[in-house]
Amino acid sequence: MTKTAIIGAGPCGLSQLRAFQQSELKGEKIPKIVCFEQQDKLGGLWNYSWRTGSNQYGEPVPNSMYRYLWSNGPKECLEFADYPFDKHFGRAIPSFPPREVLYDYILGRAKDGDLKKYVRLSTTVNSVIFDENKFIIKSTNKKENKISTEEFDNVVVATGHFSVPYIPEYEGMDSFSGRIMHSHDFRDAEEFRGKNIVVLGSSYSAEDVALQCYKYGAKSVTIGYRNNPMGFKWPEGMKEVHHLDKLDGKKAIFKDGHLQETDVLILCSGYLHHFPFLEESLKLKTHNRLYPPNLYKGVVWQDNHKLMYLGMQDQFHTFNMFDCQAWYARDVIMGKIKMPDSKEIEKNIKEWISKEEKLEDPIQMIDFQTEYTKELYAASNYPEIDFEIIRKHFHSWEHHKEEDIMTYRNRSFTSPVTGTVAPIHHTPWGEAMDDSMATFLNQK
Repeated sequence: MTKTAIIGAGPCGLSQLRAFQQSELKGEKIPKIVCFEQQDKLGGLWNYSWRTGSNQYGEPVPNSMYRYLWSNGPKECLEFADYPFDKHFGRAIPSFPPREVLYDYILGRAKDGDLKKYVRLSTTVNSVIFDENKFIIKSTNKKENKISTEEFDNVVVATGHFSVPYIPEYEGMDSFSGRIMHSHDFRDAEEFRGKNIVVLGSSYSAEDVALQCYKYGAKSVTIGYRNNPMGFKWPEGMKEVHHLDKLDGKKAIFKDGHLQETDVLILCSGYLHHFPFLEESLKLKTHNRLYPPNLYKGVVWQDNHKLMYLGMQDQFHTFNMFDCQAWYARDVIMGKIKMPDSKEIEKNIKEWISKEEKLEDPIQMIDFQTEYTKELYAASNYPEIDFEIIRKHFHSWEHHKEEDIMTYRNRSFTSPVTGTVAPIHHTPWGEAMDDSMATFLNQK
């Protein structure tokens, strides 16, 4: 029997486990599976932990989740085709749930498939090398302080890429008397009530961290962008300015001449694709992009088809795209999908990268990733789901954000799986200070 290692039990790793479990349910013989997860729970990024810096074992905390996070896209766009929201909650729920609700949904599908039996929790992968057609994996069970060395035929890297922060440096940081932090360590917006906040970045984390600080009572929120502003109609007390030049005392000085009194500087400067456990010949090296290089179909490592990566793209689509990747990876591992020759693989990767490089705006990017996901979807037996509805939802969502960045979460969308129309949440997002699942599900 062959053996497959899955590294990570967040949404991507759980997608891979679900893909194999569904094959086994149909009577197919699947490989022996071991899933390594360094946290003590399933769910990856969706675990909330108060910890920052190091965990109880002295390792870097992988988690970037913060309290009060709500989905920043319609839940209908990430719905699992084989486990609808209606099934999990027993009824329709609003389109933009808080973290605890989505986390419960992720764990619900894992429980439904008894996926935990494959997972070794609190276990860190120390090294992965490829030798004589086998992967040799060394891992450490942190609770038992037990080191293991095992051989595997295939490896799926499902660690995500939102764990290792990229931290730039600016003049005056060393003498700044306020607080400097990366969004990786952002946990509770209440901490910044009454303070002047500067957020550096122009992507989703900058957008949402800035809105969180505003919602929970920051005195002012200034967003510094490097290249292009997000350009939303920010509420009074929020603004975008061009590129931090330096810090001087407690003043942030920007390239456009803007000066801002600052108590806290939050770096939303992105994350590194970082795989210290992989030997060099197996390591994906990329920036955050919609089509990372060296991955056939965005999944299979170009130079070694026994190695797969899941979820390494910049993302509009998430959970169901991870599913399509996982179903594809499973079929490659189980021999149902044959790899073309190296020239065809090279040609295919170049074609996708060339398309990506021509993209000019978010709508084109959404369409690009939708077409990518649909291609994967067509290659396996992933259950029925309407990616054209999802595409339309993403387009509408972009327009709603442009209309009013404070109210886009108050909208309703239709499930691409069941056709259910979501109810409107009982409290507008800007007024919903209680993000507990009990309050969210208590439809008035």
